Amino acid sequence: MPIDNRPFPRFVADASRHGIPHGRFAERLATAFTDACREIDDLPAGTVIPDDFTWFPERAWSGRVWIPVSGNSEAVMEEGGDAEPIELFGFVSFIQPEGGDPTDFKASADFTDVVAADNPDWSIDISDEVIGTWRGEQGREAAMTLVWGRSLVRDAFAVTAELDGVTVDQDPLFGGQGSRADRFTLIAPDALRNYGDDVYLEINLWTSRGKQVARESLYEIEEPGPAGESGPAE
Repeated sequence: MPIDNRPFPRFVADASRHGIPHGRFAERLATAFTDACREIDDLPAGTVIPDDFTWFPERAWSGRVWIPVSGNSEAVMEEGGDAEPIELFGFVSFIQPEGGDPTDFKASADFTDVVAADNPDWSIDISDEVIGTWRGEQGREAAMTLVWGRSLVRDAFAVTAELDGVTVDQDPLFGGQGSRADRFTLIAPDALRNYGDDVYLEINLWTSRGKQVARESLYEIEEPGPAGESGPAE
């Protein structure tokens, strides 16, 4: 085979072994995430942290297990305004010793008032968080990114993460108890540097027969400015 001129990492995360958390373990995760929600600096006053959360399938990378989560709530975003829907989102991570109990739980939480319920044109509801850095030769690097979300397309079966047409991770869609399979978690390199042109992740949904039914970038592409420049913006 010829030399690979773009040797970025592919399929580096362990596949999900347990799917959607439930039972007592989900309760333990919820405690850690609730504590993180209470520590959000700019959380609107009066926000009620929900009792129930939506969990996503776990993935393992770099010695830790990562489990994303979201929860619906309401908040008054402007003084004197009405309560608006918001989403609390983030993840819980921990170390899973071989044959032992999970240890070193850590949680991260944030919120957004841009929610799927207000955007009926969405086909994928995505969140992402950089969880590390991959470093290659000659200053090449990538932001290792945890990506999770839900398919809003009913016939989707699996999801892939792609960099410039190269698949770097994939996952089947998972469902909770009694719910349809629509949730996914990916861990993939993003925002490649020193490979020539910058390259950013795109997320694709597929049917069981391999038909692409949705495509979404982690970035919104800005319109060219006066000098003809353009770039990604989260």
